[in-house]
Amino acid sequence: MSAFLKSVGERIRSIRKAQDLTQETLAEKAGLHYSYIGGVERGDRNISLETLEKIIDALGVLPVEVFQFDYADTEQEQVDKKQLVKALNSLLLSRNVQEVKLVHRLAKDILATIDEQRVQ
Repeated sequence: MSAFLKSVGERIRSIRKAQDLTQETLAEKAGLHYSYIGGVERGDRNISLETLEKIIDALGVLPVEVFQFDYADTEQEQVDKKQLVKALNSLLLSRNVQEVKLVHRLAKDILATIDEQRVQ
């Protein structure tokens, strides 16, 4: 098992769990067998790009997200992040469109500043 396959598999597992998907559900969405998904997540399978594309499409993420190993969260961090996003969503649902656009613009500016600081 290569370290790269293991990293990709762990990242797929992390994304799947963050979406509250079972291996069976992901496999069904990707047109694969659930045991195959398990093998991918463990890094036991040397999957083709075509199969990786099916998994990425089934997860509904950008391909780059599967390769963001430096930012891969622990399972608990994924759960915490998901709860915070839900809380933020609840706050925004009661607001009008202009207010939501303002919060969105502010969030983008804040995140751009954080990203710039990371690069420096």
